[in-house]
Amino acid sequence: MAKRTLPKKIKKGGIAVIYARYSSHNQRDVSIEQQVEACMKYAKDSGLNVVDTYADRAVTGRSDRRPKFQKMMRDAESGKFEFVISWKSNRIGRNMLQAMNNEARLADCGVRAVFVEEDFEDNAAGRFALRSMMNVNQFYSENMAEDIQRGLDDNASKCLVNGNGGFGFKRGEDGRYALDSPKDAIVREIFERVAKREPIVDIMNSLNERGIKTSRGGKWNRSSFQKMLINERYRGVYIYKDHYIEGGVPRIVSDDIFYRVQEVVNMNKQVKTKRRRTENGTYLLTGKLFCGHCKSHMTGISGTSGRGYLHFYYTCRKRRVEKACKKRNVQRDYIERIVAKAIKDYCLNDEILEVIADQTVEYNKKQLQNNELILLEQELASVNTGLQNLLRAIEAGIFSDTTRQRMLDLEKQKASLECKIEEFKFNVVPIDREDLIAGLAMFRDGDIEDKRFQAALFDTFLLAVYIYDNNLKLVFTFTGANNSIEVPLEEVEDAESDVILEIKDGVLVRSSSANVHHKK
Repeated sequence: MAKRTLPKKIKKGGIAVIYARYSSHNQRDVSIEQQVEACMKYAKDSGLNVVDTYADRAVTGRSDRRPKFQKMMRDAESGKFEFVISWKSNRIGRNMLQAMNNEARLADCGVRAVFVEEDFEDNAAGRFALRSMMNVNQFYSENMAEDIQRGLDDNASKCLVNGNGGFGFKRGEDGRYALDSPKDAIVREIFERVAKREPIVDIMNSLNERGIKTSRGGKWNRSSFQKMLINERYRGVYIYKDHYIEGGVPRIVSDDIFYRVQEVVNMNKQVKTKRRRTENGTYLLTGKLFCGHCKSHMTGISGTSGRGYLHFYYTCRKRRVEKACKKRNVQRDYIERIVAKAIKDYCLNDEILEVIADQTVEYNKKQLQNNELILLEQELASVNTGLQNLLRAIEAGIFSDTTRQRMLDLEKQKASLECKIEEFKFNVVPIDREDLIAGLAMFRDGDIEDKRFQAALFDTFLLAVYIYDNNLKLVFTFTGANNSIEVPLEEVEDAESDVILEIKDGVLVRSSSANVHHKK
């Protein structure tokens, strides 16, 4: 493009445009409307004819990725105007090199930039002053960014909210994360449904049909769940850059549910990558299997052997993420079968079933007499009394905005309390001791090779499993001196790959004969 002659001075009747920008990071900045008003006055006083206005709202000047600014530059190259009027030089850009480059690009187009609040003559001294002001603008921008970052880091050290809290959270009065009811209940519902492998599309449609909006006020789609399902904030972890603080945020979902969801997410990724679905992608011990060395969760992974067989393993999360544990991977099907067999052999004898039944009945009795339920019912009675008093006042002709707002608040409080009470009662159902024993005894007829039966055993009886080098420690849901056992690890045949696996230093590996078999 040939360089056109730059207007040496402002001439009356010259064709001009206005460029305005507002940065959301600087709340003291002059608004778009004020900038345009000042520029219009400048144009009138200078005899310039304004033909267009370009305005970027809430966009930083540290980057040229500004839609209206780029359109203005394209129009400048087309020769549509002679002057660009801005409030100050920092509207063109706070990065000095970019600002100088933009000024040079305008000059090549025969366009001169003029500023309402800064009078720079078109000579050597004026250009030097302009460069100096651009340098000041850049310093101001970078210094402000550093101040902001220091403030954010300080907030993070105190577990204060930085930016958007996310669906289910809000900023509490102390500046920390607080649960945003009833959205936190929606988060729990989503995680529980995903953990049960309910299709995302069904969850999405359910939320939309009920009129529940996303954090941005829109409808739910597949992308709405992507960041939510892997966000550890929902299990109570405060995360901001290098800050990772367990318990720094109110927990919404349990570790058990969260890690079950991670397995579902990981399997979906594998399915998408390989463009095929496997029937064996479920890790039944997710959230209950722990590394005996470091006590971290064991999470599910998979890999394909040289013969093309797909193998599934549990791996220590600390070893995988932090490289800080020596626990080796263990085969999924082997561990799940060993645990299922141990539960069936130990927990389904008459003595243990009696213990489980006695503890369950006693717990149920205490729950029905729980002080929390009593307090909820008392609070609901108080709210109903308040509503009745308001209705009497309204019938007597006493009605105002205050009365109306108070009634709305009480109605909202009543609905919330009724929901909590129903949920509490739903989770506490009267239990008959003999029926409970008979129901648990039915597990004796189950097949430990059946994955569905294994899952039922784990959900009913298992609290945690700790895997060591040569043995497992199982902890059961009932309490007392007999609520845990240790089980040795033994040799096992891997039916999926037709090779023999054995325990060496607590790790499942192929035997030497299997290796020879693979080389053929």
